[in-house]
Amino acid sequence: MRVVVIGGSGHIGTYLIPRLVGAGHEVVNVSRGQREPYTAHGAWQQVETVTADREAEEADGAFGRRIAELGGDVVIDLICFKEDSARALADALAGRVRHFLHCGTIWVHGPSAEVPVTEDSRREPFGEYGVRKAAIEAFLLDRAQRDGFPATIIHPGHIVGPGWAPVNPQGNINPAVFQALAEGAEVTLPNLGMETVHHVHADDVARLFMDAMAGRSAAVGESFHSVAATALTLRGYAEAAAGWFGRKARLTFLPLEQWRETVPEFDAKLTYDHIAHSPHCSMEKAARLLGHRPRYSPLEATAEAVDWLVRAGTIKP
Repeated sequence: MRVVVIGGSGHIGTYLIPRLVGAGHEVVNVSRGQREPYTAHGAWQQVETVTADREAEEADGAFGRRIAELGGDVVIDLICFKEDSARALADALAGRVRHFLHCGTIWVHGPSAEVPVTEDSRREPFGEYGVRKAAIEAFLLDRAQRDGFPATIIHPGHIVGPGWAPVNPQGNINPAVFQALAEGAEVTLPNLGMETVHHVHADDVARLFMDAMAGRSAAVGESFHSVAATALTLRGYAEAAAGWFGRKARLTFLPLEQWRETVPEFDAKLTYDHIAHSPHCSMEKAARLLGHRPRYSPLEATAEAVDWLVRAGTIKP
């Protein structure tokens, strides 16, 4: 099939586009042309690249038309963050695509009531990002049910892989936390360190997009989580990460409001966002309907990213 990927040069596209090419699809990557894939791959030589500034073209109503004119059998949107954007694109593609796949987020869920959280759990998102993504999901699923628009939504967790800093055991992305664990220095966690984070390797997200395409009849009109099979507590994560460097974690704990005063403001805000959600999502639906099971455990996925940070000199054992 001819597959158009919007925003294919980022975390997910780094793995998804080579998989699409390897499966024999004709692939078009639509991007601003400002980023190279995180990992080089020969498959990119077979990809048609279209440079487009989505925000600018949406302002004059041209973006949806541009995507439709590319003639994709399948369109995968990895960078849609507003309901108006999703509506305009769906309007332009209605009746012209076989399958439309949207990248959502597990932030469509608010704080968990029962874990693991399933895709049919009640939506109570908070924060601008989660609220907007939940609105996009609701629109696309309603459009699928009412008008037969062939939409599928994939909701990744904390995407991780070589080339960027993973969410760390404090719940932010400051690599200094891993440096401290590597040195055997003391690391302070908020509360008792029992809140959770839920990672997923970018290649497992790419695999789920592929499985949803292959299982189109079961995937259309549905949303699916894309996370590792298990979540991590901050404490367990810190202990494991210290072990990667042959250390025993030296952990202390502070109530959140006190802990926030010990770290930069940006780190504190990001940590709060993560631990207020404390995600722990189920992968049962993707296994049952699409036969998908993540290959990476959360520690395997994050260890691969940390290994890259060590090779890059960001973390010095």
